[in-house]
Amino acid sequence: MDEIEKPINRGAIRQLIGKEYYITKRKLDWFFGDKKWSKQFDGIIFNNKLFKHRSFIRRKLKDVDMHLQENKVTNLRLAIEKIDRVVIKPGETFSIWKLVGRPTRRKGYLEGLVLNQGAIDKGVGGGLCQLGNLLFWMFAHSPLEIKERYRHGFDVFPDINRKIPFGAGATLAYNHIDLQVKNNTDKTFQIKLWLDSEYLNGELLSDTIIEERYIVEERNHIMKQQMWGGYSRHNQIYKTVICEDDRIEESLLVENHAVMMYNPFLE
Repeated sequence: MDEIEKPINRGAIRQLIGKEYYITKRKLDWFFGDKKWSKQFDGIIFNNKLFKHRSFIRRKLKDVDMHLQENKVTNLRLAIEKIDRVVIKPGETFSIWKLVGRPTRRKGYLEGLVLNQGAIDKGVGGGLCQLGNLLFWMFAHSPLEIKERYRHGFDVFPDINRKIPFGAGATLAYNHIDLQVKNNTDKTFQIKLWLDSEYLNGELLSDTIIEERYIVEERNHIMKQQMWGGYSRHNQIYKTVICEDDRIEESLLVENHAVMMYNPFLE
């Protein structure tokens, strides 16, 4: 489906009430649901590296103050402290927000870049979507099953030095817009995260060697003008698994549809 309705701007009060409703609903699921959640782990780091990725931290974006990018570094550092070395055992579900908790000023989080109905804005804890993007890309190259993932309904910035396909990430908003994966295998996985002066770095590790190979690629990418005058962007992200016996298994991982906030035909 390539048709997208013109976005509707919601009032601030309606947004706040709706947000708190879904936050409460998610908390009830945390405490009374039947999922077995992965927890922080202080033990050794596994030796078997399944996939590694990094993303540049301080991107220069049009109409975005660089101090928000600097604040993002602080926000990322606080969040990855809760996720680094986490182990995902067989049958467990990993959730970013279950581990990180609500980002607040009291915990040291600063104002960073957020998107508000497609417009650039700032909010406490802003910038953590970069963490969601990195983790999604790592999980996509593994046997972990992605159970919950959301994508911005808006494409705000043009592709400048993009290293991975459009839509190959996960947006975050506490706590109902989450990234969750489940370990349906008999193996145990571990997440390793760290920051250096330029990059957010991540590795997905396992307790045993994973023989399968994973290829994640974009297909059917189009940009289209909608009837109401705006432009939209669409694609599909496919995952190919090359098994130990050379069998090839292919599946649709995610499908993306987003309203473009810039003219795709301008340089």
